[in-house]
Amino acid sequence: MEVTSIRLERELKEKLKDLSGNQGYQALIRDILWNYVQHKSGDYRPNFSVYDIRASIRATAQQEERCVLTGKFIQPQEPMLLGLTFNGDMVPLSLESMPQETSRAKAAR
Repeated sequence: MEVTSIRLERELKEKLKDLSGNQGYQALIRDILWNYVQHKSGDYRPNFSVYDIRASIRATAQQEERCVLTGKFIQPQEPMLLGLTFNGDMVPLSLESMPQETSRAKAAR
């Protein structure tokens, strides 16, 4: 690792310390930066299963998204689902990724 200097507002630094707990705020910042790089580079692949999804709602993609369950790309204006996780996050889902939606899609044909 290399030493890098970054200026942070005092309030931000204190909040990071509070959030990091025993991990330490510098390690938390590294994790946040790695997650950002992976997400922006397309390498990000969160580990979700269908059992992590509490509820889903139909939606239309406004930009390219990637299904968190299958890794399938969802194109702009393509139908998709937004899944609510147990942590309260909304995540993109392809229609094929959820069993009940696959059944509905076949019935609609």
